[in-house]
Amino acid sequence: MTRRSRSGRRHGPPVDLGLPRVGGPSQGPPPDLTLTPAEEELDMSRRNLLRGLGLAGVAAAGGALGLVAYRDEAQAATLEGANGQEHQWCRVVDLRACKGERKCVAACQERHGLPPEQTWMRTLSWHDESGQEFFMPVMCQMCQEPPCLDVCPVSATLKTDQGIILVDQDRCIGSRACMAACPYEARYFNWNAPAPTHRMPAPSPNTPEFPANQIGTVGKCVLCADLMPYSNQLPSCVEACPRGAHFIGDLVTDVAVNGQTTVKLSTFLREGNAVRFKEELGTKPRCYYIPGNGQPVGGPLVGVQ
Repeated sequence: MTRRSRSGRRHGPPVDLGLPRVGGPSQGPPPDLTLTPAEEELDMSRRNLLRGLGLAGVAAAGGALGLVAYRDEAQAATLEGANGQEHQWCRVVDLRACKGERKCVAACQERHGLPPEQTWMRTLSWHDESGQEFFMPVMCQMCQEPPCLDVCPVSATLKTDQGIILVDQDRCIGSRACMAACPYEARYFNWNAPAPTHRMPAPSPNTPEFPANQIGTVGKCVLCADLMPYSNQLPSCVEACPRGAHFIGDLVTDVAVNGQTTVKLSTFLREGNAVRFKEELGTKPRCYYIPGNGQPVGGPLVGVQ
């Protein structure tokens, strides 16, 4: 991707992503993902504990959250980086911080000109036995084995070299085969004309990274691909969350940011016992969830809204 942002939004002081610029200096050797024997024992004890809580059999909106084999994926991403790809993007959602305010949803709609009835992100909610409510944002999981990719009859869905799944709006014919194939229900049909978008200059070209939605095509979260890594702006959902629940991460540089703090991605995921949604389907999602607030890992079998 070589697109620059065409957003007309004004932002505060630039956010340091901690990521190298294109053509910039090397970040040094890849992150050491090897655990010491003591860390390995702790890592396994955490996983055994989660399995004992019924992780494998607990469903959220029809699917389970699976334990993350992060080191294998991070090492694979590092190899991709060594072969010329400077970044491999991922998303982290810290459920301990999410309070269901849905400001991330509104910010996404505003930036991409989505009508009120359409969102590229939805927030699931449910109550436990004590009546406490829990939340889980669900968007495109940026699968590395995306079932939506091969079913498109005109190859309108594509995966970038940096791991982002996009839709070419000029090629899409609206067959909706990708919608049927997506196990996360994260694709949406454009029934109506899009709302005005903040594009500069106007009119600006339609690109998969910053699509101009059209009636009769399918849209989805693009992770604000036109911003990264060519701008200090973060994806709109990340910037909008007042509690810092959304992070954008890079598997190559092992860094994740939310506009408020910067963390070492591998440590953040390991210490937070990160999980992935419907991982058992083999889609290799690049969206990681850190459970918290005492809710059942993966959510309840019933009661999800």
